[in-house]
Amino acid sequence: MAASPLRIGIAGLGTVGAGTLKVLRANAELLALRAGRELKPVAVSARARGKNRGVSLDGLRWYDDPLELAVDPEIDVVAELIGGADGVARGLCELALRNGKHVVTANKALLAHHGAALARAAETAGRALAFEAAVAGGIPIIKALREGLAANRINQLYGILNGTCNYILTQMRTEGREFGAVLAEAQKLGYAEADPSFDVDGVDAGHKLAILAAAAFGGEVDFGAVSLEGIRHVTLTDIRLAEELGYRIKLLGIARRTELGIEQRVHPCMVPLATPIASVDGVYNAVVVEGDSVGTAVFEGRGAGEGPTASAVIADLMDIARGHRIPAFGVPAARLAKLPRAPLAKRKGPCYVRLMVVDRPGIFAAVAASLRDHEISMESVLQRGRAPGAVVPVVMTLHEATEAALQQALAEIARHDGIVEPPRMIRIETFA
Repeated sequence: MAASPLRIGIAGLGTVGAGTLKVLRANAELLALRAGRELKPVAVSARARGKNRGVSLDGLRWYDDPLELAVDPEIDVVAELIGGADGVARGLCELALRNGKHVVTANKALLAHHGAALARAAETAGRALAFEAAVAGGIPIIKALREGLAANRINQLYGILNGTCNYILTQMRTEGREFGAVLAEAQKLGYAEADPSFDVDGVDAGHKLAILAAAAFGGEVDFGAVSLEGIRHVTLTDIRLAEELGYRIKLLGIARRTELGIEQRVHPCMVPLATPIASVDGVYNAVVVEGDSVGTAVFEGRGAGEGPTASAVIADLMDIARGHRIPAFGVPAARLAKLPRAPLAKRKGPCYVRLMVVDRPGIFAAVAASLRDHEISMESVLQRGRAPGAVVPVVMTLHEATEAALQQALAEIARHDGIVEPPRMIRIETFA
């Protein structure tokens, strides 16, 4: 006797929702063969019923209110593809679980803020909460952390988690254009939103990093522990000098075990050109995981878009169809730890600093004195241009120092007469 179909309700028919519906229909026979039962979309909800989304809605029940999907007795799993940390997306997931339905979501903001509570609700209901599509698009990184690398104690993970920022930094480097011009182009191409703040200020990457850290370290999702810094201050000068120094600038999310707790931070980094992640360009994402048994594992692929994200959504639906279910973050929700936060001020490492200074005698001596007073030593100094009285960039690479000492020294340097804009610091990460 053939297994009954897995009946799917899809909330949200934007890029991801419409893409998921397309793949479910285009690959229906293959999916049924691999899952052992039919994956059958039966109902949808979206804002505008008559909009052309490039996929037929024939044969599907339509709900103006997505919450109706959660109470429909002929739906087994709700795919929440609306987005947003609260509001209807959160309400839909909570109501679906209370009504005994599995939930698949691509909503990283929702999970970053409410992941632990939703995991507890799913286990109370005896249902799955699955979210492969929430992080890194088509890269199966959640499954890798929860299953493929389950034998490992994860010591560190880091990665390029935002394709928009990676595209901008890549175009700046390859085309020799400044941030503003490339951002405007990214918006025209649809790689960046009209309001790009979540992307370029590091918030999107921070949401994803918090989810990855929870899955890697067996803790509650703690977005509040993530230190965020975006790429607005990165200039073409920085990118060119980084290459000259043997580095490439990437916006990275880094989660690391330390003696003081778990570090979680998102910021631009200079990484050595020989590092695998340095060559990941354009809209691609990459995640590097370091475990005690496996060593270093590198995952790379498209981090967003209709096809890759739909692929991740359907991977979760396939697991549910097969009856394969494990805790959302790899351990039972009741056992998720409150991970101790490692204070950023105590992080220690080298860095690059760019100063815009008036070219006149005495300025550099004052800068050197400030660094000396905070026990920070210089590794190298570069000055481009010599024009007495004009403003020129001075670039230093500094030996390892604590974050607190660096910030104090840079604040002091900023007050020196002749420093015409705040010093810009980019951390150097060698991942040795």
